[in-house]
Amino acid sequence: MSTADIFGVIATLAGLVMASAPFLQIRRMRRTRSSNDVSLQYLAMLNVGFIAFIAYGVSITSYVLIVTNCASLSIMTITILTALFYRRGGAKKAAVAEAAMAEAAEAAAAERR
Repeated sequence: MSTADIFGVIATLAGLVMASAPFLQIRRMRRTRSSNDVSLQYLAMLNVGFIAFIAYGVSITSYVLIVTNCASLSIMTITILTALFYRRGGAKKAAVAEAAMAEAAEAAAAERR
């Protein structure tokens, strides 16, 4: 294995770790039930960059660029969809469902007494 191959493996692993970083934002949105502090324009611009790097990777047959940017594009798209969900009433629906479940649990506990 050449030095370039070793660096290619290291770059791919580092790229995949970086691609998973948006999961932290998804976790926060789910915990707070809000995506108001997330810039959808910023995330969309990143997706455009990922698409450009995928095209470049394909043109030069660089699997490092292709794999890492495909992973980044996929995870960032999930992040955007999650943000849109919480901006379109998803948080309200989740809060209503949680309140209804808590109310049902209280009623069940009261019946047992």
